[in-house]
Amino acid sequence: MSHETERTRPKDVAEAVEHYTATTIPVHVEVDVNQVVVNLDEAENLLRAAESIALGPCACRTEKGNCDRPIDVCLTVDEDGDQATEAWEGLRRVSVEEALAALRASHEAGLVHLAYRKPGQESTIVCSCCSCCCWFLNALKQFDSHDAVVESSHVAEQDAELCVGCAACVERCPFDAWAAAQNGDRPSLNPGKCFGCGVCVSGCPTGAISFVPRVVAEPAR
Repeated sequence: MSHETERTRPKDVAEAVEHYTATTIPVHVEVDVNQVVVNLDEAENLLRAAESIALGPCACRTEKGNCDRPIDVCLTVDEDGDQATEAWEGLRRVSVEEALAALRASHEAGLVHLAYRKPGQESTIVCSCCSCCCWFLNALKQFDSHDAVVESSHVAEQDAELCVGCAACVERCPFDAWAAAQNGDRPSLNPGKCFGCGVCVSGCPTGAISFVPRVVAEPAR
């Protein structure tokens, strides 16, 4: 990265991403990263498989207060949840039903589910993030930093025949993967910018957007 580019980008974002190293990684493999974009189904499955769950406030949204989206969205499961309830103020044990309700409310509000995973282990923490309060999500959006996170196992796909051009996808997408319609055409998707969070899929009123498995390009020989 050039010194000129470093000087021209916002200082807070520069500090947030300066320690990341760009690395090409396949989808959903056990690599030495700690943040994973998960879609709603994946997050729900994680909660249903948990023996215990704790729910607490999002530290970023509590501190920044840049939007009115839900605050109680941070979920920890099993041993990590048990330990966190003793150290994290505001974290409390909840039932699976309560956890799923909080997760779905955050999804409806357009938040992105980021799971935290230790190398070689299943995810035990899921927080639902917005780019206006979460520095990490803001960096992903601003710099299209796909190498800084493991993307979801799926990607959005549009059915043009079902699309009515309402642009709900453009408004909901936190990564600007959808472009507004031009000259009366329909909104268009740039799959390369899609992290697979799924907020456009669930927010489409006509069901014109679906999830398809992400295709990982084979490395060049």
